[in-house]
Amino acid sequence: MDVKKLNAKKFRDMVILGRNRLDEHTEYVNSLNVFPVPDGDTGTNMNLSFTSGSAAVKDSSSDHMGEVAQSLAKGLLMGARGNSGVILSQLFRGFSKALEGKEEVTAKDLAEAFQAGVDTAYNAVMKPVEGTILTVARQSAKAGLNKAEETDNVVAIMETVLDASKKSLKKTPDLLPILKEVGVVDSGGQGLVYIYEGFLSSLTGEEPAEEEHELEELVRAEHHRSGVHEHVNTEDITYGYCTEIMVRIGEGETVEEEFDYEAFRNYLDKLGDSLLVVADEEVIKVHVHTERPGEVMNYGQKFGSLMKIKVDNMREQHSELSHSEEKKVSKKDFAVVAIAPGEGLKELFESLGVDCVLQGGQTMNPSTEDIVKAMESVPAKNYIVLPNNKNIFMAAEQAVEVIEDNAAVVETRTIQQGLTAMLGYNPALDLDSNKSSMTDELELVKSGQVTFAVRDTEINGLEIKKDNYMGIIDGEIKVTESDLYTVTLETVKRMLDEESEIVTLLIGEDGSEEEAQRIADYIEENHSDLEVEIHTGDQPVYPYLISVE
Repeated sequence: MDVKKLNAKKFRDMVILGRNRLDEHTEYVNSLNVFPVPDGDTGTNMNLSFTSGSAAVKDSSSDHMGEVAQSLAKGLLMGARGNSGVILSQLFRGFSKALEGKEEVTAKDLAEAFQAGVDTAYNAVMKPVEGTILTVARQSAKAGLNKAEETDNVVAIMETVLDASKKSLKKTPDLLPILKEVGVVDSGGQGLVYIYEGFLSSLTGEEPAEEEHELEELVRAEHHRSGVHEHVNTEDITYGYCTEIMVRIGEGETVEEEFDYEAFRNYLDKLGDSLLVVADEEVIKVHVHTERPGEVMNYGQKFGSLMKIKVDNMREQHSELSHSEEKKVSKKDFAVVAIAPGEGLKELFESLGVDCVLQGGQTMNPSTEDIVKAMESVPAKNYIVLPNNKNIFMAAEQAVEVIEDNAAVVETRTIQQGLTAMLGYNPALDLDSNKSSMTDELELVKSGQVTFAVRDTEINGLEIKKDNYMGIIDGEIKVTESDLYTVTLETVKRMLDEESEIVTLLIGEDGSEEEAQRIADYIEENHSDLEVEIHTGDQPVYPYLISVE
């Protein structure tokens, strides 16, 4: 099949089918997780992230390729979960920037967009690791660029990119030793291949995507950012009607003039504020706050038929919203947001001064938008985010970039580090000092996790059987047995050294107070100088979390 230009409709279909392809294979991608723990969520994170991007593309009614690509990037950014989801969002952020202003895309444009995505993703990652999704994206983009030198066929570019991505994926174990040891390919790279398979399938027509005709609500994000009700009194609103129209250019009996963007915009600019005009050859979309919505509609009819009309009385809306805002207090100096699973852990973090605990963790990484909303739920001048999981670092960093207030991420890799970091928190200090102080605390704690294996494997010479328990110390599997008590106790023993003072056991959903007490009794009997604390964490996946300080 020979396709010279890629338009918005075809790209929308590509995205939808790419999402469907990834969705069908989410569990397989999860199964490629290197560690055999029940938190292999790369597939889930990528799927939820790309689903957010796909939904934004479906909601976009634009016929402009560059605008649809922007919708994909924005949806991915706000829906990004876990490192794999964030990297995926960065790939398509660069991709979309390369297509800005392009109504249709040539084969060369497409190849260059893939490369721009790679450049953006590599720049976003502090220490890029080869043998991952980054490698697959980079090598496939390079192949696409080379192919663009000899063909102007969009399908040929996509075929080349997909073929190169599959070849690159097969070689990931040669670049990342842990993949070879476990006998899997990179899970993020596999997810990207599935997306590319969906792209190509849509282009060739082998699996036609469903038609999507939903129109976006114009400037939904603009209203969210403006937050006018927070800053003015109802009586101070100058232009009270939020007015939106959509005009089919040149259609209908009311047409009097030919459409000129600058003249059209300049006229409406005199009627109000918050004006947005988006137009292509067929449709004009207008958003304006005005006192004369009727005049806006009448003016629009001079250029075509009205496809959509929407008028909201903002004074009434503001009055209603103001009542809900009355209970809001002035911004506090600091707010700390922590990500943690389980009601018990939530209570522990709150007892240490955390303002908002966002439910999430290994099996469900929160998205960038989830973290932003958690921060916005506590009005503050400064924010500190404790991700408590290395797979949430990038989403947390993106949330810090999105939020308008000062914010910082303290890179806590575990729940235990998050709890310890709060010992260094002092709201009387400035943001940088708090981040530094809390980060310093992380060196004082060892983190242990006890969970079960989801498959047979061998790592670092340790043979692991499916359903056996494993003791993980600071990210490395050190112990494996069939008995939970034995594994937990042995994990604690291996965490102790001459400087150890306090051992803390956090009981998960599958742990028990009786078993935790047995472990505590053993430690106290054999180490009289140690203090043992037991708390209910209610966390899933891990029967016990252990910290040694």
